[in-house]
Amino acid sequence: MKFRGLRLLAAVGAAYALFYLFNVDKTVLALHKSGAVLAKILPIFLLVIGFTALINYLLKPKEIASHLGEGSGVKGWAIALTAGIISHGPMYAWYPMIEDLKRHGLKNGLIATFFYARSIKIPLLPIMIDYFGFAFTAILTFYILAASVIQGLLIDWLCRKCND
Repeated sequence: MKFRGLRLLAAVGAAYALFYLFNVDKTVLALHKSGAVLAKILPIFLLVIGFTALINYLLKPKEIASHLGEGSGVKGWAIALTAGIISHGPMYAWYPMIEDLKRHGLKNGLIATFFYARSIKIPLLPIMIDYFGFAFTAILTFYILAASVIQGLLIDWLCRKCND
């Protein structure tokens, strides 16, 4: 396992040491405040790391891809839509996992559907309902989901045309 960020950690440590030489009181205060913030977010980090480890242990790419391959049908589309809606974080973070799943048989159309469905952000839906109303939000969400499936079907069709 490769640890990343060691240079940043060393630079921050060096900065604290340098500041300590010039102003002991403020540096100690900054260290106390940093420690308080770390104490608050550490349980969240541990929960996220534990949840990620559990998912990595339980879900194997080959097993997941068996539900998302050529014969996946409606189940595959439903999984791609659901996964796209509930996924968070930067899109590029998903590329390695998607690449691994693709090597195990993931359809190109389901990849497109997953990425298209990511435009629905669950935490932002209440704000959208407040600004635009429930009917508008529901209709737009339905159109996004429908368009993501259409996009996926088009990608599958185009990929078959290119391979023929």
